[in-house]
Amino acid sequence: MSLILTLFKIIGAFVIFVIGETGRMGIFLAEAVFLIPFPPYLFGRVIKQINFIGVKTTLVILLTGTFTGMVLALQIYFTLSEFGAESRLGPIVALSLIKELGPVICALMVTGRAGSALAAEIGIMRITEQIDALDTMALNPYKYLIIPNLIAGIISLPLLNFIFVFVGVWGGYAVGVGLMGLSSGTYFGSIRDFVDSADILEGLYKSLSFGILITWISCYKGYFTGYGAEGVSKSTTQAVVMSSVTILIWDYFLTSILVA
Repeated sequence: MSLILTLFKIIGAFVIFVIGETGRMGIFLAEAVFLIPFPPYLFGRVIKQINFIGVKTTLVILLTGTFTGMVLALQIYFTLSEFGAESRLGPIVALSLIKELGPVICALMVTGRAGSALAAEIGIMRITEQIDALDTMALNPYKYLIIPNLIAGIISLPLLNFIFVFVGVWGGYAVGVGLMGLSSGTYFGSIRDFVDSADILEGLYKSLSFGILITWISCYKGYFTGYGAEGVSKSTTQAVVMSSVTILIWDYFLTSILVA
């Protein structure tokens, strides 16, 4: 009996923690969004964060996108060859990248490279009292730290996703046409026949929402970090893990809504 009570106590404490943390994160995001229309407008900070989140992640996206497309084409080609449907290689690779693999893998790469750095940077500013200094100088920390990152994430993720899908399709072309001997006209022609604007919009919606999730969670974990180097380390780890898990969970729910 005591074991059951202990189990319920643990579950209850966890549920209360999750609800409380979700509420605090929601308030954090609501405050940031509410302040967006009001001055000052720190366009320089936004451009700087676009460079940090987007431009500096481009090389990683180019590499992962190319090899994702190549391995996808290699696996799918041999599966399709068993059914004599090799001509469908192009649209399967393109649709897989546009609707699913592109937004998700791109978001995970940004989380690992930029999300962790954001959490660490803001966390260090918190423990060294730089955020308190912004308040002292009458400069809202949300306007200076949080909003530029949110806007940069919303702008950068769709662009990075486009690059990922583009190089991924060409990586599939290199394998399907260059290695397996498929006709280039068949590869690209079937893509044109099967891919429509709704598929592209689905990938766009996902990348936009992932951009918000990554910057939101990373900024939140950094902003409310614990004390000392250990606190920053925990916040950075939590930001990466929580962002990655949330991306996958949100991907399922968003997909179920968009395909319904």
